[in-house]
Amino acid sequence: MMHPMTQPGLAAAPDSEKTSRASLMDWLSGGGVMGELIRSMDWSATPLGPVESWPQSLRTTVSLCLSSTFPILIAWGPERVQIYNDAYRPICGAKHPQSMGQRFNECWASALPAVGGVVDRAQAGTGSYLENLPMILDRHGYLEEAFMTFSFSPIRDESGNVGGLFHPITETTDKMLSARRTQALQHLAARLGDVKSLAEVGERLSQAAGESVLDLPFLLYYQFDETGRHARLLGGTGLAQDSVARPAELDLGGPDEPCWPLARVLESRRMEPVDLRGRFGAWSCEPYEEPPHQALLIPLQPVGAASPTGCLVAGVSVRRALDESYRAFYELLGSTVTTALTNVRAYEEEQKRAAALAEIDRAKTAFFSNVSHEFRTPLTLMLGPLEDSLADLTEPLSAGQRQRQQLIHRNGLRLLKLVNSLLDFSRIEAGRVQASYRPTDLSQLTVDLASAFESAMAQAGLTYLVTAPALPEPVYVDTDFWEKIVLNLISNAFKFTLKGSVEVWLTPLEGRVRLTVRDTGTGIPEAEMPRLFERFHRVETTRGRTYEGTGIGLALVQELVRLQGGSLRAESVEGLGSAFHVELPFGHAHLDPARIDSREKPLGSQSLSSAFAEEALRWLPDAVESPAAPAPVTTAEPAAPPSRDEGFQFPSRPRILIADDNADMRGYIKSLLQRSSEVRTVEDGEAAYALMPQWMPDLVLSDVMMPRLDGFGLLRKLREDARTRSVPLILLSARAGTEARIEGLQAGADDYLVKPFNAPELLARVESAVRLARERTERERAAGDRVKLEQQLIGIVSHDLRSPISAILMSTQLMLRRMDLDEKTAKMAARIQTSAERANRMIRDLLDFTQARLGGGLRIERAPAALHDIVWHAVEEVKLAHSGREFLLDMDDMPTGEWDADRLSQVIINLVSNAVKYSPAPSPVHIQVRKRPHQALVEVHNGGEPISPALLPLLFEPLQRGGQGVDKAGRSIGLGLYIVDQIVRAHGGSVSVQSTVQSGTTFSVHLPLQV
Repeated sequence: MMHPMTQPGLAAAPDSEKTSRASLMDWLSGGGVMGELIRSMDWSATPLGPVESWPQSLRTTVSLCLSSTFPILIAWGPERVQIYNDAYRPICGAKHPQSMGQRFNECWASALPAVGGVVDRAQAGTGSYLENLPMILDRHGYLEEAFMTFSFSPIRDESGNVGGLFHPITETTDKMLSARRTQALQHLAARLGDVKSLAEVGERLSQAAGESVLDLPFLLYYQFDETGRHARLLGGTGLAQDSVARPAELDLGGPDEPCWPLARVLESRRMEPVDLRGRFGAWSCEPYEEPPHQALLIPLQPVGAASPTGCLVAGVSVRRALDESYRAFYELLGSTVTTALTNVRAYEEEQKRAAALAEIDRAKTAFFSNVSHEFRTPLTLMLGPLEDSLADLTEPLSAGQRQRQQLIHRNGLRLLKLVNSLLDFSRIEAGRVQASYRPTDLSQLTVDLASAFESAMAQAGLTYLVTAPALPEPVYVDTDFWEKIVLNLISNAFKFTLKGSVEVWLTPLEGRVRLTVRDTGTGIPEAEMPRLFERFHRVETTRGRTYEGTGIGLALVQELVRLQGGSLRAESVEGLGSAFHVELPFGHAHLDPARIDSREKPLGSQSLSSAFAEEALRWLPDAVESPAAPAPVTTAEPAAPPSRDEGFQFPSRPRILIADDNADMRGYIKSLLQRSSEVRTVEDGEAAYALMPQWMPDLVLSDVMMPRLDGFGLLRKLREDARTRSVPLILLSARAGTEARIEGLQAGADDYLVKPFNAPELLARVESAVRLARERTERERAAGDRVKLEQQLIGIVSHDLRSPISAILMSTQLMLRRMDLDEKTAKMAARIQTSAERANRMIRDLLDFTQARLGGGLRIERAPAALHDIVWHAVEEVKLAHSGREFLLDMDDMPTGEWDADRLSQVIINLVSNAVKYSPAPSPVHIQVRKRPHQALVEVHNGGEPISPALLPLLFEPLQRGGQGVDKAGRSIGLGLYIVDQIVRAHGGSVSVQSTVQSGTTFSVHLPLQV
């Protein structure tokens, strides 16, 4: 850029002319840099002529323009010579200063297609105002996209004609580009929001053609293979399919660099520029005639990926500079596509997990189907001979054998019921269910099924109401399905209703019939309702009569209802009860015609009803427990002692408490143990714990899974209660494996027995637990006796020692009071007194030690006392014994608290005496008492030699002695600091020590303030 004074058309004038000219140009004063430039130019070389000849209208307009802070340009005369102010200068870009005085049409030729018509209208006398008008400007050496908000207004000269144009303007390029790019990114994000695959990402990017071509001339999406050596084009926009700049695949590992050097982003993992000039020869790209000169490689690295998995090749507009805001647009573009790739990655992983779960589910269903089917054969072969044996009148069973076989038969039927439920469910899921829908008297069938529970309901103390009026027409159902629906729902109601009532209603409605089973049971938590009919899901927090169950009953009911074209819903309020509603349509139009049998089916046998009812009876607390003891068990392992088959014998009959919610299991275990033990049984942990204050057992056998309070809950309560903490407990569980056993033992169980177990194993575990418990009790009793004996012995010895020592002290005190003692005798008496006092302290420490170690800690007697008084008196007592030492006492005011004054005085005397003992005579002993939040701090400091670091951790242990520079005569038995620690602990405080060569030794006592 040339200085204004060197521009063509500018010339220097003589001084006299300058003076006269200056007076003529007063109106042109000011105007900043542009005003100075206008004043310095030789306007005679322009169509406007010399400034002195300018008409008043032009002068006034120019003066107004220069004084304004808003960008303004004036185009004057037919040639539209332009004059502008400082604010307009940035719009000119690199055209300034040549643009000053230049013809408007010549300076802004590139913009005339957009603004030419507006300028011509203004020249004709009609003004115009336009907002955010796009145009192409050539002001920085290239054609540039820009946006302007401006007006053109005519300026009348002295003749009344249009002398020029008034052109205020403001540039809105940044605002418009930002809005346009933001909108483009929003549209792209919405377009990619639901993509499910990489191919779909490529398709969506290809569909975005033309949406943002001004900012994004072209866009290519390449996906790397797993090796990172090849890239495949998945989509793109802005380039023709056969364009040389759009290769379908790229070899990134070859010796020659491909047309798009994508390997750069794999190394740098950041955006990389590519110069396109000369890279592709002659090629074209929208939206302008000239192709882009630059592109950006944008890496795509989804969350969870170790390196970029793809790359965007984004063209840069040839008519915009790649400034900071433009680069930010590309970064956001990359982030938008990366987010889509992350979502695709998450979706694909979720699909893989879902497919794996579905495969597991199919395998599980097939397994249940196969296993259930295979179970039925051995069960049939077990139950058939059992039933024959029980019904045999020619060779009747003995009473004991009959009870054993009834136990086996009862539990075999229960196992068959569970197997049938699994088989039914697996058939339904596999679509192999064989249904047969027949017209049925649903009222009579429902009444017959519900009547099976009358005995169980009565024994449980529940009100049982069954209401099933005659229906207007038969209902097409599969009677086996309906039987399982009714029995499962009533059984479920009985299981979770501990008091109140159970009601069964069969109600005809318009076009359908409704079965309702309502109870006043424990109810279902609201959070569990959405999962109520999920298979294998159990409501763990709901209290019932038993913990037993597979979690498929309600799921099976739902499927059986669905197969018959009906609906099932539940409503429940926790603590108040539940209601289950089954609705089936009348007629058979909703059923598979191939499955309809119009013949009425007679009501079937009651075997399934009996199985449900029998199981319900076994849930009652007072259910008859089987007393049958097993026959000897034969195994491949070494046999147990023969005596166990005849009855296990303890030295004395122990009390054994059995907690299990299964009545048969309670009866079986009781029959094994009652020959040699006193046995009681309860149905859950809550009942077991409630029994113990009246009947304390020697051993508890507890099932892990029980209602109300399970085995682990019972174990926790026993261990938390001081009365039952030592009672041994053996857990019984169906959970096998090392982890289950470790879990039980870590919880505090004495043993863990896995079902099924045999009689010898159970008896051996019980014998071992009882014997160990008794041995432990005996050891604890013996240890207690020893403690009492030691306490008594030390007390007697200490008392006997104190008597002669007291006599010695009294005698020496009398001797020292005599005035006629010679010096030698007086010294001997004083030495005797000192030794006796030391022996007395040792005896006191020995008694305290005994109480602390054997009596569970020192006992203190609290009373209101002022801590600073306790400390002051204790220090004064030490002063009397060490009159030659200096003591510095610094105490805060302290509120009266609940302390044992004698014991705390003992602490202070001990610490201060130690400080005197282990520090040189010239150095003072410092005692500080400070009030801290919720506690008092007492510090005793001496400047003597430090305590050995090896001794510090052991300093408060009994029988520890230390301290350099102290002769043997001055050493104690090593109980002083131990007693100090015990006294402070008894007050709920703590004591610590710090000792260094530089600062000496400080003992700190922290005591809680109890005001």
